[in-house]
Formats: sequence, structure tokens, C-alpha cells
Amino acid sequence: MTPGLWELVLKGIWVTLQLLFLGALVAGAVSFVVGVARTSRRWIVRFLAGLYTEVFRGTSALIMIFWVYFVLPLAFGWQLVPLWAGTLALGLTYGAYGSEIVRGALNAVDPAQREGGIALGFTPWQRMRLILLPQAVPEMIPSFCNLLVELLKGTALVSVMGMGDLAFSGNLVRLALQESAEIYAYILLIYFLIAFVITRLMRVLERRLKAGLGRAPERSAATRETRRAGASGVGATSGGAS
Repeated sequence: MTPGLWELVLKGIWVTLQLLFLGALVAGAVSFVVGVARTSRRWIVRFLAGLYTEVFRGTSALIMIFWVYFVLPLAFGWQLVPLWAGTLALGLTYGAYGSEIVRGALNAVDPAQREGGIALGFTPWQRMRLILLPQAVPEMIPSFCNLLVELLKGTALVSVMGMGDLAFSGNLVRLALQESAEIYAYILLIYFLIAFVITRLMRVLERRLKAGLGRAPERSAATRETRRAGASGVGATSGGAS
């Protein structure tokens, strides 16, 4: 490819990363607000949070982009720029999935922890902030990692607005070079590399959060067996030497 076409691809990568970062911020905020609301003791709060989750989880992210970018301007007389329209649509959609992750992790905390907070006279907000969330957040990381990868792939939907993300830029390069297989192979590789980096970073974050709670990181069965075999071998060697 010519330098001009590579520059077009690099600009597409930058737009995709912007969408990923901003969409993750919106989705993360929505996930925690709605997820915590779904554990509320007030039925109206749970109902409204559940209604939001079901509506946005049950609709297409692509149609949501159409609504935010094409329909809302007709209703309210103002238009969001494509970057913010895509961020809002993707953040609200994937935030609905994230809210279930938060709700499930909070409900998985040992009930004795809640009871201990009540016994200490903590307010509901103090119990949530000091007891429940610190234990639940590390358990959310693997699921949030999957959600971030899905959000990365969902950023390609903004090309319907003519936004120059990675998918849109790659298609322009394909049309210019008339080389489908090679260009799409490059695009797939770039998406894979971004997803790989996300996965690695989230695993590091998970290990650090669990270490902060005094939990040892989980090891694979093969690693555990190798360590046991090594320990047995050392014991046998020591016994033979004595």
C-alpha cells in the first residue's frame, strides 16, 4: 500500500480506539449505576433498572445508532457528531449487558458480608462501597473483558454513519486497490491485536485486584500438577539422600 493509504488506515485505528475508550467509559458508568440499582430494596428502582436492561439488551446496536444519529435529530432538532452519536449508542447498549455482570457479581458476595456491615451500623452506601464492591469487582473483570472485546467489534457499526473507523477506512483502501483478501486480512489482524492487548491488560488488572484482597491468582490444573510433581520429586530425592 502507498503511504497515503496507510495513513488512512492509521486514522481509522485512531477513530476506533477513541470509540472503544469513550464507549467503555459510558458503558462502565451505566453498568454500575444500573447494576447497583437492580439490587435495590425499592421495587420501583429495580423495575426501572430492569426495564432499561431488557430494552437495550433486546435491541440491535445498529438500530440504536440509527435512532441516535438519524431519528433523534428529527424529534429534537439537534444533531450529535458521529463520534458522540456512536459513543452514546454503543455505551447505552453494552452498558445494559454490563449491568447484568455487576448485578450478578454483587449477588454472589457472601450474605454474611452484608450482615456484618449491618451489624457494624454501616449505611447501605457504606456497605456497598466498603464491603460489597471491593469483593465483587475482581469477579467482574473476566466478564468485562469479554464485553470490551465485543464493544471493540461493535465499533465497526459506526461505519453506517460514514465515520472513518477502521472498518470504514479498510473498505476505502479495498476499493482503491481492488484487493479484498489482503486488505481484510490486515483489518482482521489489527482487530485481533487490539483485542489481545485488552485481554492481557484486563488479566493483569484482575490479578492485582485479587492480590489486594489477599487472594492468590488462579492457576491452571496443568501448572498445579507440575508443581505437585516437582514437590514430590524433591521429597523423594531428599529421602533417598538421607
